[in-house]
Amino acid sequence: MSSPRLAVRALVVEEGRLLLVNAYPDGQSDLWCAPGGGVEAGTDLTTNLRREVHEETGLTVEVGGLALVNEFHNPQTGFHQVELFFRARVTGGSIDPAWRDPDAIVTERRFFAPDELVGVRFKPDSLPTIAFGEPPLARYDPLERMVR
Repeated sequence: MSSPRLAVRALVVEEGRLLLVNAYPDGQSDLWCAPGGGVEAGTDLTTNLRREVHEETGLTVEVGGLALVNEFHNPQTGFHQVELFFRARVTGGSIDPAWRDPDAIVTERRFFAPDELVGVRFKPDSLPTIAFGEPPLARYDPLERMVR
């Protein structure tokens, strides 16, 4: 059994609307999620998150505090992922339908108001509560190098 995959995701709320991306390439699923992705070892979480958000959306973001730790597992495939959701705000760029994800996974990106999420499939289930509510504060200490 392999170790869980670590991923980071951005909670970007602008004008009361949450940024989501489609979760599967070529319309394989109608599932939406917050932008983000896998963490590269040796690079701090916020740098990973800024890179992933830019790749998937074309936006530049400033990463804020940790808002949620989410974990999921697919028993059929054995896939296990731990996701860290950070609040973030856009500091550059705009949603451009012509933007292309270099990995060709994300093909749609858009902002959703809370009432627009009714009938939309998204994960995790707690996403609207965390994005639009006042969740408990969490703390994140950036990557530190080990010392002897």
